[in-house]
Amino acid sequence: MDEFTAQIEALDHQFMRSWMNRDRNGMKSLATGDFVFLLGAQTSAILDRPSWLEAATTRFQLSAYRFKDLYVRRHKKMAVFAARMSVEARIGTEKLEGDVWITDLWQRGRLRRK
Repeated sequence: MDEFTAQIEALDHQFMRSWMNRDRNGMKSLATGDFVFLLGAQTSAILDRPSWLEAATTRFQLSAYRFKDLYVRRHKKMAVFAARMSVEARIGTEKLEGDVWITDLWQRGRLRRK
């Protein structure tokens, strides 16, 4: 794994651990103002940044995850991270378990959001 791929994977791990720990500030520092979370499952959702931060720290609980089949590509000042990921989560009382596909776009910025 090259250094660039390792850096992008580390950002995704940081975001996922923030979610598992319900660390609102950790997620907020990594998610831009135009952040969008799309969930296609038995329960589907499209959440903007404020809605995501609220849900991820209350009713949408992640208890475990594991990345599989990583794909990272650089494009100018952006990086695409895509992976198959196994998850154990809950949305309210509904379980969400199994493999999902995630795609994250990372853009280099000068500001750290708090």
